[in-house]
Amino acid sequence: MTCGYIVNNGRLQLRKNFRVVPNPVAFFPSLSSSSQDGRASAAAPSVGYALPLLLCVTVLTAFRLGALYFSHTELFFDEAQYWFWSQDLAAGYYSKPPLIAWIIRTFTEICGNGEACVRAPSPLLHAATAMAVYGIGRSLYDARVGFWAGLVYATLPGVSFSSGLISTDVPLLLFVALALWAVVSLREGVTLLRVVALGVALGMGLLAKYAMSYFVLSLVVYALVSAKGRTMLKAPLFYLAPAIAVLFLAPNIAWNVGNGFATFSHTADNAGWGGSLFHWKDALEFLIGQLGVAGPVIFVTFVWLCIARMRQPRGWRTLDDREKLLLAFSIPVLVLMMVQSFISRAHANWAAFAYIAVTVLVTAAMLRANWTRLFRASIGLHIAVMLALGAGGMLAGNFASLGVRDPYSRVLGWRAIADATIAKAHNGGFRAIATDRRALAASLLYYLRDADIPVTAFMHNRKRPRDHFELTRPITKDTPRPILLVSFSKSSQSRGKAIGAVEIAAGTKHRKVYFYAIRGSTD
Repeated sequence: MTCGYIVNNGRLQLRKNFRVVPNPVAFFPSLSSSSQDGRASAAAPSVGYALPLLLCVTVLTAFRLGALYFSHTELFFDEAQYWFWSQDLAAGYYSKPPLIAWIIRTFTEICGNGEACVRAPSPLLHAATAMAVYGIGRSLYDARVGFWAGLVYATLPGVSFSSGLISTDVPLLLFVALALWAVVSLREGVTLLRVVALGVALGMGLLAKYAMSYFVLSLVVYALVSAKGRTMLKAPLFYLAPAIAVLFLAPNIAWNVGNGFATFSHTADNAGWGGSLFHWKDALEFLIGQLGVAGPVIFVTFVWLCIARMRQPRGWRTLDDREKLLLAFSIPVLVLMMVQSFISRAHANWAAFAYIAVTVLVTAAMLRANWTRLFRASIGLHIAVMLALGAGGMLAGNFASLGVRDPYSRVLGWRAIADATIAKAHNGGFRAIATDRRALAASLLYYLRDADIPVTAFMHNRKRPRDHFELTRPITKDTPRPILLVSFSKSSQSRGKAIGAVEIAAGTKHRKVYFYAIRGSTD
């Protein structure tokens, strides 16, 4: 799959020459350009770039939607949980703000509740984000940089992976890109339209995921290192933006107040600062994970550029405002997540916020330095990963016949568990189903969505709910008896009478599920 190169006499092509730059700092355009005002010294025209990028992104998105349609994977329990939320639209949910549920509900109303429809928003939102990245690159540098930055983002391994599932990171990244694009414009002058655009992007981003709050940290860092940043923050009109963002978030804040600050508490618990500190292995895993999220060439190049800059005389102070902006919206978040992984834990995707800025910065640097072969190799590798992920989803469940371990085991077997559970319930005359695990509750609610038996959550001697199901669907005295308890734990016999177990294949792995009968009160 090939998506053009640079504009040359109306034709897109990538330069064939390859020049090794002995001084790594030459990657930064500011050192080889007399322009220091945040604009490219020789801006390429936008004609010939926006439409080809749109065509490329459309092809990538069509492939991803097709891969979803033909995929044999089932919803992971986080995805099933988001789907369940979408069936009861609210201003908040236990572990996340509400935007993900609203998005899923919009799409399932159009095309149904199948796995492909639940996941369909992801590739479409990533496509929109790629075009927003184009806008950032074009505004900061020129349309050529915008084109390649948009294409790099659209093909990042992390983007290809998340296009195959539905998660809160996907809408978050769209609004990070839109908010950063607004800041790029605000550097040139604080106007009402630009401030409103920033406020709406911030507000919607916070409704997607609270990680949008990193934007405040990055703005502060940018103001500390940039005169333009300080000028922007000194304008009274600028503070309409956070006011708009708070207005967007107000219903979610009210929901949290009415539900014991469930989402805020869960977010704090996720940080996991209550245990032992200094997790070298977790920090190393997080760092390696960034190679998978951004691709090895993009991430290693970014780190190398940063280190090379620090080793130069006067280091960061010689950067122009464009690089200061992009580094302010990447380095602080990456460092923060690295520290988090060291003192507790951090999943690789927790730093996804940073890769909007990283993509633009590295793309501009590599193009200016003419490292075109490495750049092409990076995009080729990303596309190969995308194709492999798409093919892998179609082969999910069949890897055993190829004699290899199924990498999709985590998203297989959930439907079979639901089928075994409903059969057990009907055969045993049970009038309700209960689970003591969020994973089971989410999967059963999704795959038994057309069943006539309610699914509830079992709380065992706990005063505070630990997930959305325990918050909204706990077993009560009004829950019809007898109840079939489904558990992954064999130790659950204290909660009821053991009545059997079943082993479910999940690719090349197996999950054992235990059944118990609850006939009396659970209070």
